[in-house]
Amino acid sequence: MKIKCIITDDEPVACQGLQSYVEKVDFLTLTGVCEDAIQLNTLLKTEQPDLLFLDIEMPYLSGLDLLATLTNPPKVIITSAYEQYALKGYELDVTDYLLKPIPFERFLKAVNKVHALLQKEVPTEVEDFFFVKSDKQMKKVYFKDILFVEGLENYITIYTPAEKILVHSTMKNIINSLPGDLFIQTHRSYIVNVYHVNLVEGNMLKVAGYEIPVARNCREEVFTRIIKNPL
Repeated sequence: MKIKCIITDDEPVACQGLQSYVEKVDFLTLTGVCEDAIQLNTLLKTEQPDLLFLDIEMPYLSGLDLLATLTNPPKVIITSAYEQYALKGYELDVTDYLLKPIPFERFLKAVNKVHALLQKEVPTEVEDFFFVKSDKQMKKVYFKDILFVEGLENYITIYTPAEKILVHSTMKNIINSLPGDLFIQTHRSYIVNVYHVNLVEGNMLKVAGYEIPVARNCREEVFTRIIKNPL
Protein backbone atom coordinates (compact mmCIF):
# COMPACT_ATOMS: atom_id res chain seq x y z
CA MET A 1 0.00 0.00 0.00
CA LYS A 2 1.48 3.35 -1.10
CA ILE A 3 0.78 6.44 1.00
CA LYS A 4 0.92 9.82 -0.75
CA CYS A 5 2.21 12.53 1.54
CA ILE A 6 2.86 16.28 1.60
CA ILE A 7 5.37 18.09 3.81
CA THR A 8 4.60 21.62 5.00
CA ASP A 9 7.35 23.36 6.94
CA ASP A 10 8.93 26.83 6.62
CA GLU A 11 12.28 25.65 8.05
CA PRO A 12 14.48 24.41 5.17
CA VAL A 13 16.61 22.16 7.39
CA ALA A 14 13.57 20.53 9.01
CA CYS A 15 11.92 20.13 5.62
CA GLN A 16 14.99 18.45 4.14
CA GLY A 17 15.21 16.14 7.14
CA LEU A 18 11.62 15.00 6.66
CA GLN A 19 12.19 14.46 2.95
CA SER A 20 15.17 12.22 3.69
CA TYR A 21 13.05 10.23 6.16
CA VAL A 22 10.25 9.81 3.62
CA GLU A 23 12.77 8.44 1.09
CA LYS A 24 13.80 5.74 3.58
CA VAL A 25 10.26 4.35 3.95
CA ASP A 26 9.17 2.25 1.00
CA PHE A 27 5.42 2.79 1.42
CA LEU A 28 5.67 6.61 1.46
CA THR A 29 5.51 8.68 -1.74
CA LEU A 30 6.21 12.42 -1.53
CA THR A 31 3.81 14.36 -3.78
CA GLY A 32 4.41 17.92 -2.56
CA VAL A 33 6.47 20.25 -0.38
CA CYS A 34 5.11 23.59 0.90
CA GLU A 35 6.71 26.43 2.81
CA ASP A 36 3.57 27.61 4.54
CA ALA A 37 -0.13 26.86 5.09
CA ILE A 38 -1.18 29.22 2.28
CA GLN A 39 0.77 27.17 -0.27
CA LEU A 40 -0.63 23.99 1.22
CA ASN A 41 -4.19 25.25 0.99
CA THR A 42 -3.64 25.97 -2.71
CA LEU A 43 -2.04 22.59 -3.32
CA LEU A 44 -4.90 20.72 -1.63
CA LYS A 45 -7.28 22.02 -4.30
CA THR A 46 -5.54 19.79 -6.84
CA GLU A 47 -3.84 17.10 -4.74
CA GLN A 48 -5.48 14.53 -2.50
CA PRO A 49 -2.74 13.21 -0.21
CA ASP A 50 -3.24 10.40 2.30
CA LEU A 51 -0.95 12.06 4.85
CA LEU A 52 0.19 15.56 5.82
CA PHE A 53 3.33 16.37 7.75
CA LEU A 54 2.26 19.72 9.13
CA ASP A 55 4.34 22.24 11.04
CA ILE A 56 2.39 24.48 13.41
CA GLU A 57 4.40 27.70 13.65
CA MET A 58 4.32 29.17 10.15
CA PRO A 59 3.82 32.71 8.81
CA TYR A 60 0.42 34.07 7.72
CA LEU A 61 -1.65 31.07 8.84
CA SER A 62 -0.75 28.42 11.41
CA GLY A 63 -0.97 24.74 10.61
CA LEU A 64 -3.66 24.23 13.25
CA ASP A 65 -5.74 27.12 11.90
CA LEU A 66 -5.61 25.60 8.42
CA LEU A 67 -6.41 22.14 9.73
CA ALA A 68 -9.52 23.48 11.48
CA THR A 69 -10.87 24.72 8.12
CA LEU A 70 -10.54 21.38 6.27
CA THR A 71 -13.80 19.47 5.95
CA ASN A 72 -12.29 16.14 4.95
CA PRO A 73 -8.62 16.23 5.99
CA PRO A 74 -6.18 13.40 5.33
CA LYS A 75 -4.25 11.78 8.17
CA VAL A 76 -2.08 14.41 9.84
CA ILE A 77 1.22 14.16 11.70
CA ILE A 78 2.09 17.42 13.41
CA THR A 79 5.79 18.38 13.48
CA SER A 80 6.66 21.10 15.97
CA ALA A 81 9.32 22.41 18.30
CA TYR A 82 6.61 23.35 20.85
CA GLU A 83 4.89 20.93 23.23
CA GLN A 84 2.09 23.29 24.21
CA TYR A 85 0.11 22.75 20.99
CA ALA A 86 -0.17 18.98 21.43
CA LEU A 87 -3.60 19.04 23.12
CA LYS A 88 -5.05 21.33 20.46
CA GLY A 89 -3.65 19.04 17.78
CA TYR A 90 -5.32 15.96 19.22
CA GLU A 91 -8.59 17.88 19.54
CA LEU A 92 -8.38 18.21 15.75
CA ASP A 93 -7.93 14.43 15.49
CA VAL A 94 -4.30 14.40 14.34
CA THR A 95 -2.72 10.95 14.15
CA ASP A 96 0.53 11.85 15.91
CA TYR A 97 2.53 14.79 17.27
CA LEU A 98 6.30 14.80 16.70
CA LEU A 99 8.62 17.13 18.58
CA LYS A 100 11.63 18.54 16.73
CA PRO A 101 14.34 17.45 16.36
CA ILE A 102 12.64 14.26 15.24
CA PRO A 103 14.55 10.96 15.55
CA PHE A 104 14.01 8.59 12.65
CA GLU A 105 12.75 5.87 15.01
CA ARG A 106 9.98 8.19 16.24
CA PHE A 107 9.14 9.21 12.67
CA LEU A 108 8.89 5.54 11.63
CA LYS A 109 6.58 4.73 14.53
CA ALA A 110 4.25 7.56 13.49
CA VAL A 111 4.06 6.60 9.81
CA ASN A 112 3.56 2.94 10.70
CA LYS A 113 0.57 4.04 12.75
CA VAL A 114 -0.83 5.87 9.71
CA HIS A 115 -0.21 2.83 7.54
CA ALA A 116 -2.13 0.58 9.95
CA LEU A 117 -5.07 3.02 10.12
CA LEU A 118 -5.31 3.35 6.34
CA GLN A 119 -5.11 -0.41 5.90
CA LYS A 120 -8.18 -0.80 8.12
CA GLU A 121 -10.07 1.74 6.01
CA VAL A 122 -9.46 -0.11 2.74
CA PRO A 123 -12.63 -2.03 1.87
CA THR A 124 -12.15 -5.74 1.62
CA GLU A 125 -12.79 -7.01 -1.86
CA VAL A 126 -15.51 -9.65 -1.94
CA GLU A 127 -14.98 -12.30 -4.58
CA ASP A 128 -18.01 -12.82 -6.81
CA PHE A 129 -17.06 -16.30 -8.00
CA PHE A 130 -15.61 -19.60 -6.93
CA PHE A 131 -13.91 -22.56 -8.59
CA VAL A 132 -15.47 -26.03 -8.54
CA LYS A 133 -13.95 -29.34 -9.64
CA SER A 134 -16.01 -31.07 -12.31
CA ASP A 135 -15.02 -33.72 -14.85
CA LYS A 136 -11.34 -33.45 -13.78
CA GLN A 137 -11.37 -29.69 -14.44
CA MET A 138 -11.51 -26.62 -12.23
CA LYS A 139 -14.34 -24.42 -13.47
CA LYS A 140 -14.84 -20.77 -12.57
CA VAL A 141 -18.48 -20.09 -11.69
CA TYR A 142 -19.86 -16.62 -11.02
CA PHE A 143 -22.42 -16.51 -8.20
CA LYS A 144 -24.75 -14.31 -10.24
CA ASP A 145 -24.95 -16.99 -12.94
CA ILE A 146 -26.09 -19.76 -10.62
CA LEU A 147 -29.84 -20.38 -10.92
CA PHE A 148 -30.02 -23.03 -8.22
CA VAL A 149 -28.16 -26.02 -6.78
CA GLU A 150 -29.62 -29.51 -6.56
CA GLY A 151 -28.16 -32.07 -4.16
CA LEU A 152 -28.17 -35.87 -4.28
CA GLU A 153 -26.20 -37.71 -1.58
CA ASN A 154 -22.51 -36.77 -2.08
CA TYR A 155 -23.02 -34.92 -5.36
CA ILE A 156 -24.51 -31.60 -6.31
CA THR A 157 -25.54 -30.15 -9.65
CA ILE A 158 -25.05 -26.43 -10.23
CA TYR A 159 -27.55 -25.08 -12.74
CA THR A 160 -26.63 -22.01 -14.80
CA PRO A 161 -28.28 -20.62 -17.94
CA ALA A 162 -25.49 -22.18 -20.01
CA GLU A 163 -24.87 -25.58 -18.40
CA LYS A 164 -25.30 -28.07 -15.58
CA ILE A 165 -22.13 -28.69 -13.56
CA LEU A 166 -21.85 -31.93 -11.59
CA VAL A 167 -19.62 -31.62 -8.52
CA HIS A 168 -18.58 -34.13 -5.86
CA SER A 169 -19.68 -32.21 -2.76
CA THR A 170 -22.36 -32.06 -0.10
CA MET A 171 -25.13 -29.51 0.34
CA LYS A 172 -23.54 -28.43 3.63
CA ASN A 173 -20.23 -27.65 1.93
CA ILE A 174 -21.79 -25.76 -0.96
CA ILE A 175 -24.10 -23.61 1.19
CA ASN A 176 -21.07 -22.54 3.24
CA SER A 177 -19.30 -21.50 0.03
CA LEU A 178 -22.13 -19.33 -1.32
CA PRO A 179 -22.88 -15.73 -0.20
CA GLY A 180 -25.80 -15.76 2.23
CA ASP A 181 -27.28 -12.54 0.89
CA LEU A 182 -27.77 -14.15 -2.53
CA PHE A 183 -28.67 -17.77 -1.83
CA ILE A 184 -31.15 -19.56 0.41
CA GLN A 185 -31.81 -23.25 1.03
CA THR A 186 -35.45 -24.02 0.25
CA HIS A 187 -35.34 -27.77 0.77
CA ARG A 188 -32.78 -30.32 1.96
CA SER A 189 -31.95 -30.90 -1.72
CA TYR A 190 -32.19 -27.38 -3.15
CA ILE A 191 -30.42 -24.03 -2.80
CA VAL A 192 -31.83 -21.13 -4.83
CA ASN A 193 -30.43 -17.82 -6.05
CA VAL A 194 -33.17 -15.47 -4.79
CA TYR A 195 -32.67 -13.04 -7.67
CA HIS A 196 -33.55 -15.68 -10.25
CA VAL A 197 -36.92 -16.56 -8.72
CA ASN A 198 -39.60 -15.21 -11.05
CA LEU A 199 -42.76 -16.92 -9.78
CA VAL A 200 -44.11 -18.30 -6.51
CA GLU A 201 -46.95 -20.81 -6.70
CA GLY A 202 -48.04 -22.68 -3.57
CA ASN A 203 -44.97 -24.45 -2.21
CA MET A 204 -43.07 -24.18 -5.49
CA LEU A 205 -40.69 -21.59 -6.90
CA LYS A 206 -40.23 -21.08 -10.62
CA VAL A 207 -36.63 -20.42 -11.67
CA ALA A 208 -35.90 -20.14 -15.39
CA GLY A 209 -38.50 -22.78 -16.24
CA TYR A 210 -37.54 -25.14 -13.39
CA GLU A 211 -39.82 -25.89 -10.41
CA ILE A 212 -38.06 -25.80 -7.04
CA PRO A 213 -39.86 -27.21 -3.96
CA VAL A 214 -40.05 -25.31 -0.68
CA ALA A 215 -40.03 -27.50 2.44
CA ARG A 216 -42.60 -26.77 5.13
CA ASN A 217 -39.95 -25.91 7.72
CA CYS A 218 -38.29 -23.45 5.28
CA ARG A 219 -41.45 -21.81 3.98
CA GLU A 220 -41.60 -18.73 6.26
CA GLU A 221 -37.92 -17.79 5.88
CA VAL A 222 -37.90 -18.43 2.12
CA PHE A 223 -41.02 -16.42 1.37
CA THR A 224 -39.91 -13.56 3.62
CA ARG A 225 -36.61 -13.35 1.71
CA ILE A 226 -38.13 -13.63 -1.74
CA ILE A 227 -41.48 -11.86 -1.51
CA LYS A 228 -40.72 -8.28 -0.44
CA ASN A 229 -43.31 -5.50 -0.32
CA PRO A 230 -46.09 -7.46 -2.09
CA LEU A 231 -48.96 -5.46 -3.57
